[in-house]
Amino acid sequence: MDKRLLAIFAATGASAIYGLNHTIAKGVMPTHIEAFGFIMLRVLGAAILFWILSPFAPKEKVEKKDWPRMLCCAIFGMCINMLFFFKGLSLSTPINSSVIITVSPVMVLILASIILKEKITLLKGVGIAFGLSGALALVVFSTDSVTNAPNIPLGNLMFIVNAFSYGLYLVIVKPLTKKYHAITLMKWLFLMGVFLNLPVTYSEFVAVDWFHLPFDAIWRMAFVVAGTTFSTYLLNIYALKQLSASTISVFIYLQPLIAIIYAILVGADQLTTIKVAAGLLVFVGVYLVSFKKTKTRA
Repeated sequence: MDKRLLAIFAATGASAIYGLNHTIAKGVMPTHIEAFGFIMLRVLGAAILFWILSPFAPKEKVEKKDWPRMLCCAIFGMCINMLFFFKGLSLSTPINSSVIITVSPVMVLILASIILKEKITLLKGVGIAFGLSGALALVVFSTDSVTNAPNIPLGNLMFIVNAFSYGLYLVIVKPLTKKYHAITLMKWLFLMGVFLNLPVTYSEFVAVDWFHLPFDAIWRMAFVVAGTTFSTYLLNIYALKQLSASTISVFIYLQPLIAIIYAILVGADQLTTIKVAAGLLVFVGVYLVSFKKTKTRA
């Protein structure tokens, strides 16, 4: 099969897994595991898997001067980012989370302009306004009451913090990706993430009745660790070898689409006028931010 086609399948697969994750992960909380306990399971499981894989990757030593940046990446990418997303997911709904997190490219653009001094064009500025307006609309106007979603506005606000933290992580990790192999970065970042999350997540992690979990909870937890955290990263790495980063970014639109369809099919969420309107604002904003006038083939 053509390598480019395989790369497209890989990128689609990664987005599909992310899309399903919103509903699958929420289905375990808080009955079988609390949000913070889930984070410890996620980072610990991913760390173990990446360290198991590390012997098959190039042997690299992280330079002393890069450790402060590595620590910042772990704080924003493996700690704040994940804690706020899962806590928000326990308070809000899968559709809200899938829509709001797509504002990450907008956050990246804002942070890149501040940290990396990248220029914001008028078109991108309009995109930022649309994207943030849509995300804030879900926070301010989401007053509906849903089972297993006790505080939707607060949860939605946490998704925005999650998007900001993840955006900052993407900006500060960029120089490291050019210097080190992906497995080298991930094994150290997730290991650091275990220790950074430990003080906040330990009590909820040990409170889980691990020996009496039903199969429904076990497969959901396994999906989050092996699928959402581990496999998607490897799929995206393969896709990036054949496709440009701008092409990969387009696949972010698949995530909320898949999340919404799956959530509605399993009865985990429902569409409202506010969600549709806010979602359109976010999608238009992300499109304008990501739009590039180029004739270069991906």
